[in-house]
This record gives sequence, C-alpha cells and structure tokens, in this order.
Amino acid sequence: MKRIILVCLLLTSHAFAQVKNKEQVPNFKLETILNAPIKTIELQQLKGKLVWIEFWATWCGGCIVAMPHLQQLQAKYKDKLQVITVTGESVTRTKQFLKARPSNLWFAVDTGYTLQKHFPHSLIPHSVLISTEGKLIAATAPENITAQVIDSLLANQTVHLAEKKDNPTEDYIKEYFFAADTVQNRLMLQPEIKGGSGMMIPFLDQPAFAGRRLTFVNATLTGMYSKAFGDFPYQRTINKVAQEGKKEIYCLDIIVKEQKDLIPTLKAELLKRFDLQAKTEKQEKEVYVLKIADVNKFNAIPRNQSGKRTYYARHGEIDQQSMDMPDFADFLETFGTFKSLIVDETGNKEKLDIKFSFQPENPASLPKILNSMGLSLEKAKRPIEFLVLYK
Repeated sequence: MKRIILVCLLLTSHAFAQVKNKEQVPNFKLETILNAPIKTIELQQLKGKLVWIEFWATWCGGCIVAMPHLQQLQAKYKDKLQVITVTGESVTRTKQFLKARPSNLWFAVDTGYTLQKHFPHSLIPHSVLISTEGKLIAATAPENITAQVIDSLLANQTVHLAEKKDNPTEDYIKEYFFAADTVQNRLMLQPEIKGGSGMMIPFLDQPAFAGRRLTFVNATLTGMYSKAFGDFPYQRTINKVAQEGKKEIYCLDIIVKEQKDLIPTLKAELLKRFDLQAKTEKQEKEVYVLKIADVNKFNAIPRNQSGKRTYYARHGEIDQQSMDMPDFADFLETFGTFKSLIVDETGNKEKLDIKFSFQPENPASLPKILNSMGLSLEKAKRPIEFLVLYK
C-alpha cells in the first residue's frame, strides 16, 4: 500500500515520550467525534475493548483504500473492537467525506494533532492497536491487522505484528544529501531510506541549484526513468520487466555544472548503472479531451502577474501559479477522479493561477468545478505516447 507523507506533522511531536509496545497508553481524550453516539471519548471509557486508532486524511489514497478493511472488521467485532479514525482536517471536510462515503467507524477530528504526541509518525495510513487493558500492542500498517490477529488477541494470545517505523527526518537534503552551493558536479546513489516517503526534489526555489540538480528520495527505477526520458507520468509508463510485489527503491542525487546537461546526464547514468532500457511508442487510447466550453468563464480564471511558478498539488487540492493548460491536464490525470488519460486541446498558452479543492470521494465534485471554470472533458480516442521500459 502506498504511504503518504503527513505534511501537516507538528514539528514538536517527537519531543514527547513515545509509547512503546506493551506499555500502558496514557489516558487521552478526543474532543470531537463524528459518526458516533457520543461527542467526545476518553481511552479509559473503552477499557475491555480492543481499540484501533487509524491516522488518515481524505487526500491520502492509501488511507481510502484501507477503509473497507477497517469497516469489515468493525462489523465483525461490533462489541469487542472500536475503530476510531483520526484526521487533522476540519469537521466540515470530514462531514463531506462521510456524506459521500457512509461508514460504521467513528471519526475523530484532531486539528491540533494532540494524539500524535503519543504515537509519532510521518506517513499515513498509520494504525495503532491498543489492548483491552489499555496497553500498546503495536503501531503498524492497517493491512497487518486481520481477523486472525483480533481473534488471537481476544483469546489472550500473543501476536507479533510488523512494526511501522517512520523516519522522523524533517530535512532529507540536509541529513542525507547535503551539498554546498559551490558544488559543480556530483552523483550519489544510495539504498532506500527506511521509513521515509518517496519524493523528487527539483530545487526550483534555490537559484544555486535550479535546473542543474535533482534529488530522488525512495524512488522506483520506473519513476527515475520516467523523469529522465521525457517526464512521463506514471499512467503513461509501461514497465515490461516489473515483477508484481517487488519494487527496487533507490535514492539518487545528481548535480551538474550546466542546466542543459542535467537530464542527458541523468539518462546516461541510469543506462550505465541499471540493466534497463527505454523507448517510446504510440498507442491509440480512449481519453478525456480537455476543451474550453465557455470562453467568458474561462477568461475569469486569474492570469498570472508575478511570473513565479509554484507547484502545490495533491488529491483533492491544487494551488499553483503560472501554470498552463497542459500542466492542468497533467494535474487532472494524476490527481483527478476520472481514472483516465487527459489530453489538452484547449489551444490556450496563457499562464494561469489556479486554486481550488474538491472531494476525491465524490466523483461529481470535480466536473462541477471544471464547469465553473468554463472547461469540459469529452471522451475521444487519441494516439498517446508511452514510455516503455524493457531489457
């Protein structure tokens, strides 16, 4: 299951004493409980039940995938298990989610991240299982908590769950890939950073390295090749040698003297170090075509005045300055609810400032926003270029 980095992590959370396995969990109170017969809850009120605390967010794809599993176990062990999901998002956002996705779970809203001081983590989903006596059984991944595990615990048997250990590093570059501004050329290839999130850092906000440095943290070969051979998104990359359930994860930091040499050097180094080739090929696919449906509405989208490019985007939200329509089509393809390739045919080349949020759990919410922007999506067949990885 894909883990998502918790960007709203309190910087002070690791300063508190972390509860260890088999230790008594300090009594805590959750002040805002939704979808439950009570408004607040304290841990001591649940003594005699197994308690499953699930840290999650509406924008976390892996969290949403795990929800049916949690619901099934809650239904199976109604009076013996209490699952409480905990999010740092607002009450309003959580209620929106529940309206679209009714659930038998309790939903706690903890915008101050107070519970996180007892169970520090940086990646979600993050599952905490507490015994009927109020002792910590394990901090683990949701898929590790099964009916067999719960049956064993209810029978007072010892269980061994894989522990989820997140890396608390706040600055991966400083900690693992530090380089002075004066460095002209460097290539560092390292193994996976255990417990860390996957990311690519382009240094666009750092003049000394902008355009001549890239850092991949916990990246797959597919991800690095996709960047090197044309910035192909995941949906347009075909890995013919990938083995199901097996992913090779690496960290790579590359610095070159001249901007023009960055991608060619990355490409050459990957081909030299790994037994994996790449080519492009076109395939006709059914896609959604992005078009301007209402010129007046489209013209109301703010045009960029600052000349500054920003890149914030995730499932359910975008806030980007100076983006063009091809960029926006990429956002819809990667983070939208359409589950389809998106092709820009607006013909517009302007730089726009686009900011909105939608509900990933409600597929109708995004088309409504596009309509308000004067945009439409139409199904069609188009030749699409794919990156093919092979040996």
